[in-house]
Amino acid sequence: MFICFLSTILTATSSSAVSAHSPSVIVAVVEGRGLARGEIGMASIDLKSPQIVLSQFADNTTYAKVITKLKILSPLEIIMSNTACVVGNSTKLFTLITENFKNVNFTTIQRKYFNETKGLEYIEQLCIAEFNTVLMEVQSKYYCLAAVAALLKYVEFIQNSVYAPKSLKICFQGSEQTAMIDSSSAQNLELLINNQDSRNNHTLFGVLNYTKTPGGSRRLRSNILEPLVDVETINMRLDCVQELLQDEELFFGLQSVIARFLDTEQLLSVLVQIPKQDTITLKNCNTPLLRAYYGSLEDKRFGIILDKIKTVINDDARYMKGCLNMRTQKCYAVRSNINEFLDIARRTYTEIVDDIAGMITQLAEKYSLPLRTSFSSARGFFIQMTTDCTVLPNDQLPSEFIKISKVKNSYSFTSADLIKMNERCQESLREIYHMTYMIVCKLLSEIYEHIHCLYKLSDTVSMLDMLLSFAHACTLSDYVRPEFTDTLAIKQGWHPILERISVEKPVANNTYITEGSNFFIITGPNMSGKSTYLKQIALCQIMAQIGSYVPAEYSSFRIAEQIFTRISTDDDIETNSSTFMKEMKEVAYILHNANDKSLILIDELGRGTNTEEGIGICYAVCEHLLSLKAFTLFATHFLELCQIDVLYPNVENMHFEVQHVKNTSRNKEAILYTYKLSKGLTEEKNYGLKAAEVSSLPPSIVLDAKDITTQITRQILQNQRSAPEMERQRAVYHLATRLVQTARNSQLDPDSLRTYLSNLKKKYEVDFPRAEQDSEKTEE
Repeated sequence: MFICFLSTILTATSSSAVSAHSPSVIVAVVEGRGLARGEIGMASIDLKSPQIVLSQFADNTTYAKVITKLKILSPLEIIMSNTACVVGNSTKLFTLITENFKNVNFTTIQRKYFNETKGLEYIEQLCIAEFNTVLMEVQSKYYCLAAVAALLKYVEFIQNSVYAPKSLKICFQGSEQTAMIDSSSAQNLELLINNQDSRNNHTLFGVLNYTKTPGGSRRLRSNILEPLVDVETINMRLDCVQELLQDEELFFGLQSVIARFLDTEQLLSVLVQIPKQDTITLKNCNTPLLRAYYGSLEDKRFGIILDKIKTVINDDARYMKGCLNMRTQKCYAVRSNINEFLDIARRTYTEIVDDIAGMITQLAEKYSLPLRTSFSSARGFFIQMTTDCTVLPNDQLPSEFIKISKVKNSYSFTSADLIKMNERCQESLREIYHMTYMIVCKLLSEIYEHIHCLYKLSDTVSMLDMLLSFAHACTLSDYVRPEFTDTLAIKQGWHPILERISVEKPVANNTYITEGSNFFIITGPNMSGKSTYLKQIALCQIMAQIGSYVPAEYSSFRIAEQIFTRISTDDDIETNSSTFMKEMKEVAYILHNANDKSLILIDELGRGTNTEEGIGICYAVCEHLLSLKAFTLFATHFLELCQIDVLYPNVENMHFEVQHVKNTSRNKEAILYTYKLSKGLTEEKNYGLKAAEVSSLPPSIVLDAKDITTQITRQILQNQRSAPEMERQRAVYHLATRLVQTARNSQLDPDSLRTYLSNLKKKYEVDFPRAEQDSEKTEE
């Protein structure tokens, strides 16, 4: 494996940017049977990097965790047991995976190869010493052991080779250290793919991706889909970003070094190209994480490897564009005087190339034609000429030239002598490549015992690259460092993707959600900004939990263990689901999986059925979610739902304001959207009719609709006043939650705290008499 790995410098490759994004991961998935159904084992290996990732977790019947983890891996191929796909009796897991990954190769192998005992033996045999603690983590996790056994057996079969002992980095990744974002929510929020145009980068990934290496890009992608939940780890990242922003020399110096890595997995070329002294960039860092990275890069084994490589490999050996340039690099990658026969073969090759150039020059003089030497990987050396046909005698090339092709005024051709010289050239190259390969193999055997440190280098580079990318994004906009408390508080926050698309900066809004006021009902006309606001909250939450600054003047977040969204209302033709059934499936998933630490965003639930049923379903869903301490934002057109705050003091009604302006040209009233969020429910009535009025709907239809709506409204009994006692309880409840919150999170000095509590008391005294006055009016 390492031979292939190291010899990337000696083989023709496409640009690293292209190859980095082509799938190269093979994943084995297995599920428990009987009572263990729902227990999932996974093992994956990236064929570009000798690293295996194991995971085992319990999933429910939606298999959302499996689908999400596979989306993160973007596999080239998925391996499953042949018992999972018996014709007419396929498991639900197999069916769901094949539905969600239509463009991925599927391979089934016999169940006997999913053998946990063999899997443990593989790990003991192949895992390098630095990562052998993984044995303690997985020795009782039978399903991921079974998966890795099948995976390695299959990879050995398709590659017709085995991995060297103690050569692989093997790690276990549980699901408990990251937040859960299901694939539907990832799509709704446009985390990786834009829903309108999958080719553009108007996504959260596009906003944050200023990485310089494929490894950094991959790490950012996986972090966005699985944000961290450990506050200490997040703050360590934020400390790094802060130091990078404050130290301009560090930021640009580190960015310059990282930019020179073609790919963190192409570790030979990395060591050849990066001067050892560049690690001094991190020497004077203050952040513990950056200091730790500096320490890992000071590993003495890097120097040993570098010295051995420099003894054999030329300093200027590197990837170059152009097949002829790359051929030259491969020929002369090994230093001279290492092997006498190699030096002779290279001199022979050079002489042949010179002879070819000389021969073509002679032909140009002989026929008085502007001939030039060209090269392609398919044809080898050939002759090209750009000229007008009038220059040619009888409009034809000399008979000596064969295999002629013409595009406009450009001719390409060769000759019998040139074909023979190309054959000699190829024979010489084969000798050079063979001897070079043997020298590299010998070099590998010498540095093999030291090469394990390169895994840590790969991790370090990708993490630094991602942190630099976060810092870079901050320099382009006024982002702020988030805090982590038990409150979701955002002052003047805006939508990060919308900022990239819009000419003007998006309208900013405030958000304040606590355990005491954890359920927001948001109303407002169509296109007033409800859906955008919901997505904005989720995107800011994800940015904070991956260690990025967020688009706001101030921000505080409660760690979300799960992020759920119910936003899309399109029919799903592929699965034959109506809008309403799709809504119900998504909401059912939320209700079954949400907990007290979830962030839940629901937009326009119940629109796929009639109004009465829609309101009933919304009310029932709200009451269920209100039994949790989850932070929920519920956007709706059903104004009747707003009355739920009478029964539940932790409900807050919010609305997006609109203004009515006179359109003098059409003598009609138009709606001006402010996109500003305010307290209370919307005062706008029948805004669907107003939207219809400004559309191309015939005026007579609009008038009839208005009359019918007025008649229906008169028939509905609306009691929008809550009982005075409820108002008093509400005032007391909000005072109590503010006091609890202050006790938990306040960092104010005594004088400031005294002032804050005094103002809180005054606000309570204002709210409480108002409730008393309402009571007296009711009694009168």
